[in-house]
Amino acid sequence: MEFFTEYGAILVILAACFGFFMAWGVGANDVANAMGTSVGSKALTVKQAIFIAMIFEFAGAYLAGGEVTSTIRKGIVDSAIFMDRPEDLVFGMLSALLAAGIWLMIASFMGWPVSTTHSIVGAIVGFAAVGVSMDAVNWGKVGTIVASWVVSPVMAGTISFALFRSVQHLILQQDDPFTRAKRFIPIYMFFVGFLIAMVTLLKGLKHVFEDAGMALTFFDSALIATVVGILVALLGGYLLTRIKRDISLEADNRFANVERVFAVLMIFTACSMAFAHGSNDVANAVGPLAAVVSIVNSGGNISAKAIMPDWILLLGGAGIVVGLATYGFKVMGTIGRKITELTPSRGFAAELGAAATVVIASGTGLPISTTHTLVGAVLGVGLARGIGALNLQVVGSIFLSWLVTLPAGAGLCIVFFYMFKAFFV
Repeated sequence: MEFFTEYGAILVILAACFGFFMAWGVGANDVANAMGTSVGSKALTVKQAIFIAMIFEFAGAYLAGGEVTSTIRKGIVDSAIFMDRPEDLVFGMLSALLAAGIWLMIASFMGWPVSTTHSIVGAIVGFAAVGVSMDAVNWGKVGTIVASWVVSPVMAGTISFALFRSVQHLILQQDDPFTRAKRFIPIYMFFVGFLIAMVTLLKGLKHVFEDAGMALTFFDSALIATVVGILVALLGGYLLTRIKRDISLEADNRFANVERVFAVLMIFTACSMAFAHGSNDVANAVGPLAAVVSIVNSGGNISAKAIMPDWILLLGGAGIVVGLATYGFKVMGTIGRKITELTPSRGFAAELGAAATVVIASGTGLPISTTHTLVGAVLGVGLARGIGALNLQVVGSIFLSWLVTLPAGAGLCIVFFYMFKAFFV
């Protein structure tokens, strides 16, 4: 098409800029949310969290984020409708990236942990429904995504609640919590190794295996994860024998030595979750970019799938890192300090509960938001100490931001869609 011959280079440059902006938002909001429990529990400082996330998020995004991605994110829009007007799809993808990026910037400024997936989905639904046709939207898919608002935080909260209650019962409420910790923490370390291995295999390395022609079933992944869990438990048990009790630390806090052990565990979970998150959620930023590049390079032909070039993954990974480093502290503060007071043992229960939810969702095909999952996990840990341990005003503002995310993304996208059409056509 003449349109893509004339404007192709400009469209790709715009898509790259907007994709980087969206990736910045993912880093500033979603990644910061994932690291918030480690920072809030003081297992990691903000600088340490940023350093770990920069390495593992980028590694996950670049090494394991190169899936063959759908042209339309999550199959929400029927691409066949755009066969006669591919430029509308390009305008829609550009608008979606810009709209979602702006909403994530606003949410990050306010300190609201919102779903990057729901931001981009809302934007795509907006331009498709208003700019094209209501029939262009797969409303069943949208309904499933909306349902995940409830399912993911409730599931993560329930699991985290149970985990922390078990920590309280087995360790913290006993006469000698440090000795009890040495006895029971290897069991928790098994679950840490198992669940983090499952998250990494099912989400982080899934596409690497597929590219290599290996198709791991859920059962295969579970077997590998079990072996990893046993090895982690054995290693953890050995290391625990080398940790000596420091009586002086218990003068002000009888759990100080116990929390030292949980703090070490949280470093491990933070690294693994960052890798899995980078590999999975970078698609929110680079998926629409890859779609634009594919359509422009083919002269307007819309394929069902778009191969992810390396430079797009690098751009997405770099954007995530910049976003976290420059503005991630706002959302970290909300997750780690404002919802409820976190210690390493509480943060550990929240992160492990979130990881368990991701594994269950991956195994069952349930669409979930990592943001909603982690917030729900933190709420569950807080509830284990009684509702008074929660800052209900902060919780209310977070829930309100979740409700606003889809319509905000949709509204902004509609405006930008008509602006691009007016400018180029």
